[in-house]
Amino acid sequence: MLKEKIILTGDRPTGRLHIGHYVGSLRRRVELQNSGIYDKVFVFVADAQALTDNMDNPEKVRQNVVEVALDYLACGLDPSKTTMFIQSQIPELTELSFYYMDLVTVSRLQRNPTVKTEIQMRNFETSIPVGFFTYPISQAADITAFRATTVPVGEDQEPMIEQTREIVRRFNFIYGDTLVEPEILLPDNAACLRLPGTDGQAKMSKSLGNCIYLSDPADEVEKKIRSMYTDPTHLRVSDPGKLEGNTVFTYLDAFCRDEHFQRYLPDYANLQELKDHYTRGGLGDVKVKRLLASVMQEILEPIRTRRKEFEKDIPAIYDILKQGCEKARETASKTLDDVRKAMKINYFDDEALIAEQSARFAEK
Repeated sequence: MLKEKIILTGDRPTGRLHIGHYVGSLRRRVELQNSGIYDKVFVFVADAQALTDNMDNPEKVRQNVVEVALDYLACGLDPSKTTMFIQSQIPELTELSFYYMDLVTVSRLQRNPTVKTEIQMRNFETSIPVGFFTYPISQAADITAFRATTVPVGEDQEPMIEQTREIVRRFNFIYGDTLVEPEILLPDNAACLRLPGTDGQAKMSKSLGNCIYLSDPADEVEKKIRSMYTDPTHLRVSDPGKLEGNTVFTYLDAFCRDEHFQRYLPDYANLQELKDHYTRGGLGDVKVKRLLASVMQEILEPIRTRRKEFEKDIPAIYDILKQGCEKARETASKTLDDVRKAMKINYFDDEALIAEQSARFAEK
């Protein structure tokens, strides 16, 4: 019997989703959902994980659950093809996390590059919330609960997926073949692996205020692109420009296609011609930014339009999430049953155990 091909991925509801989420995984999720290759697709709103560093501000998380769901639907996730659910509404995930904690050491968590980076970003130092510190374990629970074979994420999540794989291997070694070991699916465009912020910072982050949101109005998108970080040494149009570290060209690598030049900048056949002109001098940043703005508006306008339609019926959005939670619980519950059985803690379902104990005490 062939193993089902299953996708699992999600996002923290700490704000609206931005174009980094879009090129990093969301655009790919829609393509995969519609590919017909996968038997099941699960996409979740990771509210429980968001609370690990927002415990004193639950309203922030609460308000943004629907924002993330709206972005999902606006980008093309289809509830008839993709099960969308809220993490905190699946209690089986908490129990799985509890069992997996016994399979991971503190020193191993401390070595996780993603955890180390996130701790530094939040200035936690020694005051790290335990829930945040053990995020790789809860993520392993999320992935394995749905027997995911594929996890489409950005490059920064690669250490987290490897941690999940380690947990799966250790569990299966101790308790027998029970859990599915997932594979990571990275963006196929190198520029999409880790899209920088508009200010040139290494990561687009809501907390740094350097994002272009999927739901930003057109004038806001234009404003953010006009102020985008380029080459600080490119002071005059005649100056040769540098591509390395130039955020505008990184975004063009991620979003621009040859047909965009036909529509918006027909003097060039493709992006390489534009790059060649910029590096030899004679091409100003304003012209390049105008091209990027046109490309971004073309991509974002249909997303904004669909989002406005979904915003007209918010109760329907919650109903989609509720139905998704019910479906997700069915799957997670079956996995948890298998885990309990493998760990030999399914006391009341194990008739052989009860019979064995009855016989043992009858002999006394």
